[in-house]
Amino acid sequence: MNLISLQMKTSENFEENLEHLKKLILQCEDNSIILAPEIALSGFCYDRMQEASTFALKAIPQLQELAINKTIALTIITKENDKYFNTLYIFNNQKIIHNQSKVQLFPLGNELEHFHAGNEEDIKIIEIDGLKIATLICFELRFPKLWQKVLGADIVLNPAMWGLKRKDHYETISKSLALVNQCFVIASNSANDNMAKGSAIISPFGNVYKDDNKEILSQKVDLEEIKKVRKYINIGLDK
Repeated sequence: MNLISLQMKTSENFEENLEHLKKLILQCEDNSIILAPEIALSGFCYDRMQEASTFALKAIPQLQELAINKTIALTIITKENDKYFNTLYIFNNQKIIHNQSKVQLFPLGNELEHFHAGNEEDIKIIEIDGLKIATLICFELRFPKLWQKVLGADIVLNPAMWGLKRKDHYETISKSLALVNQCFVIASNSANDNMAKGSAIISPFGNVYKDDNKEILSQKVDLEEIKKVRKYINIGLDK
């Protein structure tokens, strides 16, 4: 199994962002779980929300088509009943198998003024090919009560646009989640100039693979590590 974090920049050109994302996905090996940064296709384009949500409808089937022998996850701007959401989509076997909208909006980034919060009930563990997978979106990483929602997952995804000034926070909390939950974590943060990067693949033992200079962070992992750490350091998560 390959775990892949895409550490890409997001420009103001939605079409270019999509084409670049597709190019990166095509470079990824089969049998991979691929995570892109938070709203990588558009960024927080508060003056273009309608345009971004319309573009997302065009992007979804194109990304869905690429999900052959690969699982692809990312968040996009969606619109429902005249309300905008930051919504995660997971594609597998060319199908949409899960979506959830960001529950904890970041107040310092004006998200509360432009997005509506999703339902906390949608943060849950799903199963893909026998693997238990869950997602916390960016700022949600800071909330202990949400860690309880993903407790027991084999892999936790965290798509983010996490600011440069809090880089150490992002890297520390991501590693802590892997250690406390005894799982793999895929952290995928934006590579924009004002963002922290810090994307990583983190093992249940807390081993961190990261490189702020790469767009594709890929690690072939041994999923038996999950059983090993939960057996030898038993905190009640052993299957």
